Amino acid sequence: MAERPPGEEGAGGAAAPMPFVVGVNRSGTTLLRMMLDSHPALAIGPETHFVPDLIALLETGDARVADLVATIRGAREWEDFGLGEAELTAAFERLGPRLEAGPALRAFYSLCAQRAGKPRAGDKTPAYGRSMLPIKAALPEARFVHVIRDGRDVALSIRDRAGGERPERPFGRIAKRWKRRIAGAREQAELLGKSYREVRYERLVSEPEPLLKEVCALLELPWDAAMLTYTERAANRLREIDRVLPARGERAELSAERRMQTHSRVLEPPDRGRIGRWRREMSPDERREFEDVAGDLLAALGYEL
Repeated sequence: MAERPPGEEGAGGAAAPMPFVVGVNRSGTTLLRMMLDSHPALAIGPETHFVPDLIALLETGDARVADLVATIRGAREWEDFGLGEAELTAAFERLGPRLEAGPALRAFYSLCAQRAGKPRAGDKTPAYGRSMLPIKAALPEARFVHVIRDGRDVALSIRDRAGGERPERPFGRIAKRWKRRIAGAREQAELLGKSYREVRYERLVSEPEPLLKEVCALLELPWDAAMLTYTERAANRLREIDRVLPARGERAELSAERRMQTHSRVLEPPDRGRIGRWRREMSPDERREFEDVAGDLLAALGYEL
């Protein structure tokens, strides 16, 4: 199957499907990102976070190249991308006087693909689960892969990230956010149709090959077993975020050590022991606290209460 760079038209004028991996934080989105990024034809770099802002800016109709560059450079993740301001400016200037969201985003992702030496690119920014419809309007080729994990295990993973202590947010509050984010994404899914697919963290860990083959079919990518050996390349990818992430707005500064530790599990093969941790590690009161808020969604998703 011939590969098409982001935005390049193939048969019937369709652009190559572009993956956007979304989901609640601590649900396995980084694991899936590393697997897909290991495909020789697909690059999925660090989280972007600026895409909804860029789309909104271009909807005003009077944005200039300098405005686009400032929006992307204004993202605190800017240095993670490894791009230069001059090359980004040149890419936007080649679009001509009429700037639109689709071509501008394709230009950015094309630079990311070129930097990785691959023909195609995608994105893994969990929060984009709240912005799928505007992204789809700007990029008809967008394909959203929503990673869902048992919310009780998500809560425990958040506790791990907090250093093993009970997180500042109680489990009931985490449950509320988990439920809201998943329900919001599923509401949008009704309008996204075949451009949206849900995958379960539990299956990604226990049956990665068949699940990845299904995702490859969604993305019109040929299967490649390199995705199963993602740990060989994960350390090199993580070096991109080995720096302090500055504070911005309500988002606190993150140290390089904290950022690396947050994603350290992708340096190891999938661990089935991470599935169903809540049965062993949550007290009855903690389980009740979570399930009182989100038990209905857990049941709807097929998780045992």
